[in-house]
Amino acid sequence: MNFFYNFYFFTPEIFIITNLFILLLFGVFYSVNKNYGLPIIFKSLGFVILQLFIFTLLLAFNQEPHLVFLFNKFFLSDYFTYYARLILLVSVILWFMVSLNYEDTNKINIFEFWILILLAIVAFSFLLHAFDLTTIYLSIEFQSLIFYILASLNRTSEFSTEAGLKYFVLGAFASAFLLFGFTILYGFTGLTNLQDFCKFFSSTISYDFITMHGILISIFFITIAILFKLNIAPFHFWAPDVYEGSNTIITAFFATLPKIALFSVLIKILVFVAHDLILPWRNLIILCCLISSVVGTLGALNQTKWKRFVAYSSISHMSFLLLALITGDTDSLNSIFFYLIIYIFSTFFFFSIILNFKIIQFPKIYQLRYIFNIQGLNRNNPFLAFCLLITMFSMAGVPPLAGFFAKFFTIFSALKANSYGLPIFLLSLNCVASFYYLRFIKTMYFDETTKILIFQPMDKLNAVLSSISLIFLVFIFFDIEFTLIITKLMTSCFIK
Repeated sequence: MNFFYNFYFFTPEIFIITNLFILLLFGVFYSVNKNYGLPIIFKSLGFVILQLFIFTLLLAFNQEPHLVFLFNKFFLSDYFTYYARLILLVSVILWFMVSLNYEDTNKINIFEFWILILLAIVAFSFLLHAFDLTTIYLSIEFQSLIFYILASLNRTSEFSTEAGLKYFVLGAFASAFLLFGFTILYGFTGLTNLQDFCKFFSSTISYDFITMHGILISIFFITIAILFKLNIAPFHFWAPDVYEGSNTIITAFFATLPKIALFSVLIKILVFVAHDLILPWRNLIILCCLISSVVGTLGALNQTKWKRFVAYSSISHMSFLLLALITGDTDSLNSIFFYLIIYIFSTFFFFSIILNFKIIQFPKIYQLRYIFNIQGLNRNNPFLAFCLLITMFSMAGVPPLAGFFAKFFTIFSALKANSYGLPIFLLSLNCVASFYYLRFIKTMYFDETTKILIFQPMDKLNAVLSSISLIFLVFIFFDIEFTLIITKLMTSCFIK
């Protein structure tokens, strides 16, 4: 294959990187201009980058998916990477629709913010295509360094500084675990490419005691590092503080977009590479699934701040994804990505609603911080209350909303593999988790308040996003057919 043909499959990423350098120069030159201040540059850059991602989505959509190894097998392009990149770009556009108005009203006039977001999306895309230990590690570190900066972006807030520092210190430990696992794996096998690992582990060669246990230790270290990045208990201690200290739209970014790329890496390593070692690593996944379900459910019950509630709710949702992962077959992979798509839409819908709780107490505008701030919302804004009700019911898994079918498919995939105890345990805890979702509804509809709340009107982009998400969560029968087709095409390439 011609060397330059490798670049065809990275055309969207090359398009983003090229525009990134142009926008960086534009921001540097005009941000110091006395006639054009930072607020103008920041807002104009936001709309330009939104347009940039729309064109990138069109460019990626018009590519033909092929099974091709790129750059001497350092990267892989197939149906999975094709559809996963489309889902990633759609999610980024939804996130932009949530964030543009927030940044304008909260006066975050740092044009480098948009540059960091572009770099993070490029890192996600490289991570989706990565097919070698070297490219996986570099892509994860690339996105982690950007996350550390984004978490501490608000330099005037001590909470943001604490979030960035805590994320950096604990993230450095996770990176050390990941690198240590890769080093041990390379030391015992002499391989770095995932396809070579797949052939190595599926061979009939009998390994000695030291080699076998060394490989298992390396798999455990790698899995623990990725579970830390995914905010899965018991490696979750950074998440509530980082979510609380970061800006709201950065919290939305952390809670959704990295999940697609990181779960793809976890599946590549555990299902594609180490499928023949499923018995050892499945015990670790089962243990983390149990702990995540307990920690996420009980932790969310005690929260009064909605950002920390989102962190613990995310931990609880990740337990269902781990439940589907323990079987290691294609049906479970379908349910994983179906759940991820529904989870991303539900989370963005939740954030688009929460970000519009701007309480006006002249002359200041306050952003919602505590859960009890939505008392009496039904009397002040019935449509917004109804949207939040649908979101909470979907996250709780109430039929016939999208969240119910997402949880149903993950549990059904585990039952098909003759695993009964763990699904029953997760269902029991999900019944408990329904109480903290119902608490939102009780607060909105039944709690009495003597205050008259004046809400700032919803901006147009958030209104469009709320309408799209509401349709997606309610009209589930179309969602199931469309989303299952996409997930089956994505996971078809994982068949060994």
